[in-house]
Amino acid sequence: MEVGLVTIPAGRVAVTDRVTRTRRPVAVRSFELATLPTTQESYARVTGLWPSATHGGRLPVETVSWWDAVRYCNALSDLAGLTPVYRIGAWDTVARDHAANGFRLPTEAEWEHACRAGTGGPHYGPLDEVAWYRGNSGERPRAVGGRRPNDWGLHDMLGNVWEWCFDTDGGADHPDYRVLRGGGWCDEHWSCRASVRRRSHPTLRLDDVGFRVARSRPTV
Repeated sequence: MEVGLVTIPAGRVAVTDRVTRTRRPVAVRSFELATLPTTQESYARVTGLWPSATHGGRLPVETVSWWDAVRYCNALSDLAGLTPVYRIGAWDTVARDHAANGFRLPTEAEWEHACRAGTGGPHYGPLDEVAWYRGNSGERPRAVGGRRPNDWGLHDMLGNVWEWCFDTDGGADHPDYRVLRGGGWCDEHWSCRASVRRRSHPTLRLDDVGFRVARSRPTV
């Protein structure tokens, strides 16, 4: 099954956590990232399911949990003849096979690095041109790819749906929560920024949360 990916160059990004008031620099290796969030049509072709609250083939899939996204990545890898990245064990445990060549979720640092595309501000362009958010979405998700992409050819990195990342949040109160990035169709403009992070339980399904897939590049 063909997935539109672009190569993201290596670089560095400073990931900020406003809750803990910390800022950590992270080196990001070159990797591949889908140009679009996973659509409902793509999700149905891989899983046979249409879980979204608002239906439409070209709409981003939403109302999917982090676990749903991880299982989708493995299923997509199997369909493409690639080695699945995630090893899912008993009691809802998951391990990542770093040598596998299949699809996966981006890390939080990868996501922010890709979103910024070499820019340093909160947005990679005027928000009304690059994102669907509360101010212009009509308070519903919109078809993917309808806004201007960033300089690396990525659409909807801000707005439309929040996107699951692989990382745990790292907080002491909810250590199993996973990170979400990008803002969504029902968010105010201040939530649709490259640095904004949200967290949620990996089993939770919300109508403004989706994901996009990534792949590691072979190391030389």
